[in-house]
Amino acid sequence: MSDPTPLLEVIAVDADDARAAAAGGADRLELVSSMEHSGFDPAVETFEAVRAAVDVPLRVMIRRRAGFSAGGVQGVAELVHAAEALRRAGADEFVLGWLDEDGTVDIEAVRAVLDALGGAKWTFHKAIDAAPDRAVVYDAIRKLPGLDTVLTSGGFPASGDGLEVLRAESERERAAGGPRVLVGGGLTREALPALRAAGLDAFHVGTAVRAAGTWDSPVDVEKVALWRKALV
Repeated sequence: MSDPTPLLEVIAVDADDARAAAAGGADRLELVSSMEHSGFDPAVETFEAVRAAVDVPLRVMIRRRAGFSAGGVQGVAELVHAAEALRRAGADEFVLGWLDEDGTVDIEAVRAVLDALGGAKWTFHKAIDAAPDRAVVYDAIRKLPGLDTVLTSGGFPASGDGLEVLRAESERERAAGGPRVLVGGGLTREALPALRAAGLDAFHVGTAVRAAGTWDSPVDVEKVALWRKALV
């Protein structure tokens, strides 16, 4: 069974975004430095400002390159350094995930960063939507320490089109004690009724709740409130 009130996660890039998202009814935030290439990790100072501004759960992106490559030995070292700095600053929830060249999970990179996170809760990023075999990804990550969420559109540009994939994966992971499926990527409010009817109970939005519907405009309180109302 899905939760009585579904989770609404909103992307924020600064404290103003965070305050607007929380005021509109967001349950959780994903903090990124910008939305270029689907978001990179924020500066420690930005995290600290956002953490001081709101008290809702805050998942912090750990990502430094376009695409879903960790960047080899040097890239992993940079990721670990970023994770350690954010953890010391008080971050306790994260978003991460990398693939090897063959599209399977770069488990060495993921484990290296997880070692720096000390058991913190985390979301496997939309890297899964670039993988040729989604089941292999779930099998690789399902039992990793701290994992409780997978962010995905079902592999489609618009999440609403991924309904059947999302339904099947959500049902399978619930039965297996795996991560919660967080629906995100091209998500529209019009798609919510069908997704909710399919049992999905966690949703992730970015441009859909921004004032001008673009990344260079701020999060809009009223737009967030409309999504919150649609999910009651």
